[in-house]
Formats: sequence, C-alpha cells, structure tokens
Amino acid sequence: MKASQFFISTLKEAPADAEVISHRLMLRAGFIKRLSAGIYSYMPMGLRVIRKVETIVREEMDRAGAVELLMPVVQPAELWQESGRFQKYGPELLRVKDRHERDFIVQPTSEEVITDIARQELRSYRALPKNFYHIQTKFRDERRPRFGVMRGREFTMKDAYSFDRDVDAAGCSYQRMYDAYVRIFERMGLTFRAVAADTGAIGGDRSHEFQVIADTGEDAIVYSPSSDYAANIELAEAAALSPARSAASELMHLTPTPGKATCEDVAALLGIPLDRTVKSLVLATDEPRPAGSEPKTAIWLLLVRGDHALNEVKVGKLPGLDNGFRFATAGEIQSAFGCQPGYLGPILEERTFRVVADRTVAAMSDFVCGANAADHHLTGVNWGRDLPEPDLVADIRNVEVGDPAPDGSGPVAIQRGIEVGHVFFLGTKYSEAMNATYLDEGGKAQLLQMGCYGIGITRVLGAAIEQNHDARGMIWPDPLAPFSIVLCPIGYDRSPPVRAAADDLYERLRSGGIDVILDDRGERPGAMFADWELIGVPHRIVLSDRGLKEATVEYQGRRDTSATPVLLAEAQAFLKAKLDA
Repeated sequence: MKASQFFISTLKEAPADAEVISHRLMLRAGFIKRLSAGIYSYMPMGLRVIRKVETIVREEMDRAGAVELLMPVVQPAELWQESGRFQKYGPELLRVKDRHERDFIVQPTSEEVITDIARQELRSYRALPKNFYHIQTKFRDERRPRFGVMRGREFTMKDAYSFDRDVDAAGCSYQRMYDAYVRIFERMGLTFRAVAADTGAIGGDRSHEFQVIADTGEDAIVYSPSSDYAANIELAEAAALSPARSAASELMHLTPTPGKATCEDVAALLGIPLDRTVKSLVLATDEPRPAGSEPKTAIWLLLVRGDHALNEVKVGKLPGLDNGFRFATAGEIQSAFGCQPGYLGPILEERTFRVVADRTVAAMSDFVCGANAADHHLTGVNWGRDLPEPDLVADIRNVEVGDPAPDGSGPVAIQRGIEVGHVFFLGTKYSEAMNATYLDEGGKAQLLQMGCYGIGITRVLGAAIEQNHDARGMIWPDPLAPFSIVLCPIGYDRSPPVRAAADDLYERLRSGGIDVILDDRGERPGAMFADWELIGVPHRIVLSDRGLKEATVEYQGRRDTSATPVLLAEAQAFLKAKLDA
C-alpha cells in the first residue's frame, strides 16, 4: 500500500473526553471516529488491525476443530424468554419491537440462538461433539460507556459454543478451547495470564479469564509468583489469617469514641492496629410475596476485618443471599440495630438479623466493634464469651497482597489486567431451560452439555495499546500491526534517486509477501516520523540522498532509541530476518 492511496488522518491532540491512553491514541492516530457514546466507526487503519486479530483467531479456532457460522445480531425475544434471560439480564440488554409490536433484542451474546440450532440439528450422539463459532457485532447498553473500545456499547466478539454428550467430553472441549486461547494470545504477542474467574451473567460452574497485563486494567489479578495459581480477585480464595482463635486476654469494655465512625478513626483514637477492628456491613434480602402484600425482608450483618474489603461476588453465592441482595436502608438499619451506621456491631440483647463472619474475623479475639450506640465502640470482644458464634463463617473478603496462596506456594501478589477472553463450562444451564437434547445409543433423550468461549476482538486493540505504548504513540506487536514495515523516503517528491530506490524496495518487499506501506506523501521528515511513531508500525526504513550516496538506508525498530545503517542491497533480507525473529 502507498500512503497516498490509503487514508491517514492523525491529530496532534486527543479530544478532551478521551480517558485512557488507548482511547487517546486510537483517536489521535485515526483508528476510530466517535459516532455516539460507546459507538465508533473503525477507520481503515484500525480495521487493518481488526482483520489481523480475526485472522489469528480464525486460524486457531479452525485448528482446534471449531466450525464457523454466522448468527444474527437481532434475535427474537421468545428464545430469551425461554431461557429466562429476557427478564434477568437487566438494562444492558437492548430490547426493541418491530412494526408488529413483537419483541426482539440486539444480541450481547448468542447462547439462546445456538442452543436452538443445536436442539434442531444435533439430535443424535453421532453428531457429537460439535463446536460452532462466529465473529459478530454485539451490543450492550452500558450505563456509562467509557475507555473507548475497552467498554463500548457496540463491539465485535468471537464467541464459540461447544456441545457434548457428557461432562467428561465437555471437559475435553473446554480444555481444547483453553489451549487454543493460549496459542491465540501468544501469537498476538501479548503478555497475559489465564485466571480462574466468576461466571457472571453467562452462568455455569467453571471459567477462566484471559487477562492482558496492563497497569490501567480494570480487573485485579491475584497470582502466586511461585506457582501457576492465578485468579480474578472476585474469585480468589482468601484464607483465614490466623490458624486458630487465641484465648481471650481482655474484658469487654464500652469505650467512648466520639465522632469516630470508621475503623481507621477508631484504631487511631485507641492507638491500636487497624487489624484489631471489625467492620460491620448490613445487607437485606427481599422474599417475593403475593401481589399487593408487603415483601418480607431479612437483615444480614456481615463482618470483615477493619483493613479488609467486602467481596460482593462471593457474598452473592452464600445460602440465603444467592437469589439477590441489597444494602439495607437507613430505616432498616435503625429498626434492626437502634443505631445509625458507623457504630454498628453484632452484640444486641435481641438480635433480629443473621451474622455472617469472614474466616479471618471468626478467628479473631479481643477485637473492637461497634456498640450499637452513637459515639461508642466495644473493646476486648470475644466470640463465645461476649456474643454467640456467627450464624455462618465464610470467605467474603477480597484477597490482599501478601495473603497466603490457596495452593500453599507462598504469599500472593496482585497486578492489573484487561479481560480479552473468557471460557465457560456451562453444563446444562441452557440445554435444560430450552430442552436441548440428543438421543444416546439406547435411544434415550439426554441433555446436551455446553461450553461457551468468547474473545473481544475489538477490545484486543485497546488492551494491546495499553500494554504497548510510549510517549510517542502506540507500539504494535508485529502480528497485530496495521503494517509491518513503513518506508519513509525523505524528499520522495523532489529526489529522483530517493523515489527510485524507495519504489524498488517497496515492490521487492511486496513481492516477498511483506505487509509494507510506502509514505509517498512528500511530508517533512519530522511530521512523517511523528505520524508513524504515533500509529506504531514496528519497523521503519528511512531512505535519503545522503544515505544512498553510501548505498545504505537507516533501520529503526519502534522500540529502538537509535537507527542502524543497513546496505540497501541487503535491506530486504535484513527486514525479513527481523520479521521472522
């Protein structure tokens, strides 16, 4: 490609509303144009990267035995009503009506459609296993789209769906996809981790996220530097930090703490470590009741150590809280505790709430908690002596740096990541809801075992930039770059020797199958170099009259700090070796 035939549109400054580096650079480099909040046009330069991503994904999916099809963006609501997700999915699901007032949705994912296909087409055990995939536009009506392509409303995904006859076979399909994902992200040249994860709105009981490591990532990844253990912080297991509860050594005492409503303030006032305090959080669950009657509400008191944070994903899996919960209102708290937040605790003469203690709290002794009286806390509190044992002891907190790894390999570390892929083992979640069965060897109907596997095609662009950039712009890994090599001839429009040498090298590289662009626009060197450093092409060759007098050109890799002279006659072989490295 020649630059004069292509479309290059760069900006010196990004729009003020661009929040993260990938958003700013993609706008500045002309990869995307904003159409509406969270909705972008992908310009020619950005589309070239998307096609590179898609090619790698297709090749590895095909290699893993998956079969490509294409499912529609707009889907009838009946299928989503059948699975139960039409009501449960929430406002992110864009619901529309056609001219006949029939309900449709703009798909965020395609479990329902593929399950409908499977129950019609995969009727016998002889048709199994099968794995279908497609690369398609998705839409999620994010309340606050942000970070450019990282959290947009319209985006492109590859999603695949496997169908198997039993759990063991489904596990094999899951592993094939897991291995394919490892190959995909390795081929893309990205630094990533595969981490155990929560299944979220998709459902199922086994999943892994593929996280591109980047300081700007939204997700926290807990991992052991000494083993393969890695998990999203939502799922990472937090062990009790005391092996056993110590014997009580203090008497419980009502202590004035005027105006000290946080654990941090109380610890500072009393001159004790923050890890001696216990934090109280009040949740409520509403039991459905017949129409016209008031819902029955249950109050829950959750206890975590003062320096720890509650993990709502873990809480949502506890018995009694697994059908949904909310934070209690001020009125509900006043009614249950006789006190406003800031001084709440588990000790009351008449307790109308259930107490759930984190594992670490359940092993504490001589701790400090709220006294359920304004401006007062209780010190020297001990389980069994001063209050009953908790109704439930569970892991309900976020892991912290230095906590022990669940596999016993030592302390964990935490780093940020950007989710670009996710694999789920669904089991029969959808096949049971939609009666998707096959006939086994005995002619008996059995539910299909399913898995689903997604890659955010357009999100990969943002993640790759967040991981690979500098003050000058993007630094694309070779496999994803819009062009592998850019030829920058100085004076192309006014120096016949430079033009001739540039055209000849360009044709030789093109004939050799190399993805090269020749900047024939006649730009000043500074402006030309700035454009290609912003765009992030990984390899640059500069041709000039001065260099050609010595039969040389200058090579500079995008991460290099200086240029390297190369004989013009050897430039093609030199560049091929760089690309093959």
